[in-house]
Amino acid sequence: MLQTEQLEYAYPAEEGKTPRLALGGVDLNIEKGSFVVVLGHNGSGKSTLAKHFNAVLLPTGGKVWVEGMDTADEALLLEIRRRVGMVFQNPDNQIVANVVEEDVAFAPENLGVPPEEIRRRVDEALAVVGMEKFVRHAPHLLSGGQKQRVAIAGVIAMEPECIVLDEATAMLDPMGREEVLSTAHRLNREKGITVILITHHMNEAEEADRVIVMNDGQVAMDGSPQEVFCQVEKLRALGLTVPDTVELLYELRQSGWDVPLDALTVEACADAVAAAMK
Repeated sequence: MLQTEQLEYAYPAEEGKTPRLALGGVDLNIEKGSFVVVLGHNGSGKSTLAKHFNAVLLPTGGKVWVEGMDTADEALLLEIRRRVGMVFQNPDNQIVANVVEEDVAFAPENLGVPPEEIRRRVDEALAVVGMEKFVRHAPHLLSGGQKQRVAIAGVIAMEPECIVLDEATAMLDPMGREEVLSTAHRLNREKGITVILITHHMNEAEEADRVIVMNDGQVAMDGSPQEVFCQVEKLRALGLTVPDTVELLYELRQSGWDVPLDALTVEACADAVAAAMK
């Protein structure tokens, strides 16, 4: 679905200063239909990477391809953004209309989709995110999680093959985060949409197919959640924590308990501790 080759990006520097690379030679291949979580501390390059996936940013060096299309080719820009939709951190910055259904219809209208098709897409997108009862509501009266689900519906209405959630849960309370996460997993599972979730919440990576850890503009770790989170010391050295379950199991191991570190979910962790107690 997505490929980067020696991707580099430097934000413009102040006059007289040398630009510092925010991304320094990133090589990635992301498979179609996968659910990928990108982790990293602030300034690690994870959001800069995300913005390259639908050409919000263009490479300073190297290449980015979306299903074989070069993001630097201006003629392909509209098609690339049809394939890859972005959901950003603050839902209030994405909502452009005074009624939910009008907001969801905004992107398809700008793509020139016929009115009857727009109606179908709006209804289907709101149903997918569980917001069909709010079709005529004012977005500003919704909760943070509901607003973010409306923003996701607006992206779904474009019928993308990939959705990038760039810190889309960062400003939400636990309930709102759960709403958005469950929606993303359902889109991946039922619609086959490729999902890339940029986050600093470790627990959000537990059910991903793959976890990529960014540090200083480069890929520091890459593997399944179990493979990545088992490396507790390495993650700590990168300034990151691990999910609460892994933290508990790690501390138990340090105390001499024979427990695995790859029991990421609460249920698996409880089973592992119970087995060790026997």
